[in-house]
Amino acid sequence: MHSGPVILNNTPLVAFWVLNRLDLLQSMYYKIYIPKAVFEEFIAIDETVRRQSLARSPWIEVLPLQAPAYALTFVGLDAGEAEVLALALERSARLVIMDERKGRTYAQRLSLPLTGTVGVLLAAKSRGFINAVSPMIDTLLKNDFYLNAALIHRVLQTAGEASHNQG
Repeated sequence: MHSGPVILNNTPLVAFWVLNRLDLLQSMYYKIYIPKAVFEEFIAIDETVRRQSLARSPWIEVLPLQAPAYALTFVGLDAGEAEVLALALERSARLVIMDERKGRTYAQRLSLPLTGTVGVLLAAKSRGFINAVSPMIDTLLKNDFYLNAALIHRVLQTAGEASHNQG
């Protein structure tokens, strides 16, 4: 098992919070780290409730950057994404969980191990932590998460749930 940390961006954090499955992150990765900017983005909406959710999820920990200025080198990214990448590089992350296309492009250029929300859901199903991906995708879509239709189709095929209503 690789010893580096798993670093989480805000969108997947919100997704697992909306699904009421922050515990899934613990089941999958034991411990998750978020940079301060992601913490601040996460609690910016509904601060009390979200702070309490994190307090009840001690496996999600805020990890400070050793060189905060490094995050400023990622032009065109929001503070959370930039800090996720900087933290991942500083700590030799074993995985970065990020959904935003620009951030993912940077992560790929930096050769960081990368997945997104639906990738975690697929892995959770294959490891037996959840029974189905499609109800979770439906919940995310109902909560205004943008998921590309082709991605949804591919994921449901991979999960063996392709007969799911595509429309």
